[in-house]
Amino acid sequence: MDEDMDEGVIDENKKVRRLRFMVDFTLEYIRTQRLSHDQAILVVEGVKRFALGLFPDKEETFDLVYAPRFKRLLNDKFQRS
Repeated sequence: MDEDMDEGVIDENKKVRRLRFMVDFTLEYIRTQRLSHDQAILVVEGVKRFALGLFPDKEETFDLVYAPRFKRLLNDKFQRS
């Protein structure tokens, strides 16, 4: 039973690392590429779908943890408030 729990924790940690990498990569991609606001929004929506694929039913968590980072970047890049 402990072994199953350890595997679950390991799997969860792998998924968290994948998501963090994807978020960091996407933030840098949006920051450095010539994208329209609409294109950038589509990219963010893709990351959210990716996140929900890894963590179903965690949309609220994504919105609390990652959405503000994307919003700040988009506001800065496109001079919106």
